[in-house]
Amino acid sequence: MKKPVLIVMAAGMGSRFGGLKQIEPIDDQGQIIMDFSIYDAKQAGFEKVIFVIKEEMKDSFEKNVGDKIKDHIDVHYVFQDINNLPLGFEVPEGRVKPWGTAHAILSAKDLVDGPFVVINADDFYGQESFIKIYDYLMENSKEDSYDYAMVGYELAKTVSDNGDVSRGVCSLDSKLELVDIVERKEIIKKDGKILFTEDSGETWEELPEDTVVSMNLWGFRKTFMDQLDKEFPEFLEKGLKENPLKWEYYPTMVLARMIKEGRARVKVLRTPSKWYGVTYKEDKPLVVEAIKNLKERGIYPEKLWDK
Repeated sequence: MKKPVLIVMAAGMGSRFGGLKQIEPIDDQGQIIMDFSIYDAKQAGFEKVIFVIKEEMKDSFEKNVGDKIKDHIDVHYVFQDINNLPLGFEVPEGRVKPWGTAHAILSAKDLVDGPFVVINADDFYGQESFIKIYDYLMENSKEDSYDYAMVGYELAKTVSDNGDVSRGVCSLDSKLELVDIVERKEIIKKDGKILFTEDSGETWEELPEDTVVSMNLWGFRKTFMDQLDKEFPEFLEKGLKENPLKWEYYPTMVLARMIKEGRARVKVLRTPSKWYGVTYKEDKPLVVEAIKNLKERGIYPEKLWDK
């Protein structure tokens, strides 16, 4: 039985945050959000981590992240390269934006030969989430299956007080399986409500606080990596026609199609945990305080990677 590997999507430069937020310390030990995610993953049973980064980040990333953890977990790096496209496609003139999170995942395809879990580098998910997703993949271990999983959070526990956020809004059936997922890119807290807009703020719609959302904590089989690879040319061709400079490829595009056609099942592992992340500079003090409280409760040691 192959153990799941962890893919950490870390190629983004954190434009809204104003810098490389992935390596911003969040405690007095100089530890970063990724340290806690990888520590939690290691405690859950993961033995291998693949970081998806930009090639120019490698030296800094290795120094600030990889070197600290390499004696505790098997570390690999892959590069998300805008020029890494299927045969017959070229980067449009003026395009600088990466091709999205599904393209980031595909950057790791040569290192994945079994189940894998995907997370964002700058999100704090909590120990329970890693245990749930790891155990699900190990207990439902058919390598050639299309049974996947995601950890679902309550929307109210994932929004920022400091600006808009993007979330995958989920619809579930009575078996807690994913029916549909829709990317909402402008979600804000306003007047005690959670609202989203699809027309740059001309109109707003309310979302219930307990709406289940995806924070990009997914559990997949190798079958999904193969499917992303297979469907990329089709989605890319359509995206280049519609929005060549900004279109992005998301795993939810492929998942939504597979679910609708009855080709995949996604179990939603709900968690009451609060998600923490640093979307904006003003979010950082909340994460710092949360980590401090978890240490005081004995959830984490003061220093995670002591020899």
